[in-house]
Amino acid sequence: MTAESILQLKNLRKYFPIRQGMLGRVRGHVRAVDDVNLSVHAGETLGLVGESGSGKTTLGRSIVRAHAPTDGQILYRRADDTSVDLAKLSRKELRPYRRELRMIFQDPFSSLNPRMTVMDIVGEPLRIHGLASGRVLEERVAHTLERVGLRPEVMRRYPHAFSGGQRQRIGIARAIVLDSRLVVADEAVSALDVSVRAQILKLLQSLKRQMNLTYLFISHDLSVVEYIADRVAVMYVGKVVELAGTEALYHRPMHPYTEALMSAVPNPDPTQRSKRVVLSGEIPDPANPPSGCHFHPRCPYAQARCKTDPPELREVAPGRLAACHFAEQLSLRGAGER
Repeated sequence: MTAESILQLKNLRKYFPIRQGMLGRVRGHVRAVDDVNLSVHAGETLGLVGESGSGKTTLGRSIVRAHAPTDGQILYRRADDTSVDLAKLSRKELRPYRRELRMIFQDPFSSLNPRMTVMDIVGEPLRIHGLASGRVLEERVAHTLERVGLRPEVMRRYPHAFSGGQRQRIGIARAIVLDSRLVVADEAVSALDVSVRAQILKLLQSLKRQMNLTYLFISHDLSVVEYIADRVAVMYVGKVVELAGTEALYHRPMHPYTEALMSAVPNPDPTQRSKRVVLSGEIPDPANPPSGCHFHPRCPYAQARCKTDPPELREVAPGRLAACHFAEQLSLRGAGER
């Protein structure tokens, strides 16, 4: 594990069994996360993008151990610079780390218990970990609400009294009330109006600076990821196919799938029209992925080798990783290019 990494995934897999028949026998597995190797640097925002069904959310939930990994390692660097493999810990052993690894969920409406007040929702993590009670807990909740742009007076209200943006602020408050170190934001702004989305993004960036947070920001909105992320990882059928700094990846992708994603980014110049890369077919079934490179049935640059030889995620340029046999030979278009 490198000194700059707060989290490192090694050969991480999460398979869901497919059961059939009255006896529920396992007939196969959905390979939602399939042999992922990835590092998250301390203090950065790492964007995670890909089509629906690519495994982004499952990867995020596996990191915080909402899902138990099937195989692999989740190496987490503690504040004392020692590391621990979260994938091997029991529920009891995980308890201290649940204070440091938190999650912001996509839907601000269903992620909050409608029978709990804001005080109960934000204060629950403090009670569970035995960190505060009574007046101290109330003061801690009030301070956290002010941090996310809400008045302390609202803590006695229920979720139905708030707008979508306000509910998401409550969800963010719940995630940071324990002074977390790593926050997984799963489509944290996708359910919000555009104007509210900008406010929440600015709030997340402000909290990052104030609290020295590290984010794994999962989103399908490429424009949002370009705005907030320092580096971007691209997932396809359970695998990371490219990883690079945001500017480099958006302007010169080195994997054909990334090029197709970048072609969907709107061009802010109304006098120019970008040529959209339209992929044939649908994203493959993760229970039965294609042989070789999973992307080869849809790839306009595929060659015979791609059908049989799975590419490894390798360094193709300084600070750039791509899982493509021909990454160095291809000249791919970035976001907004004709």
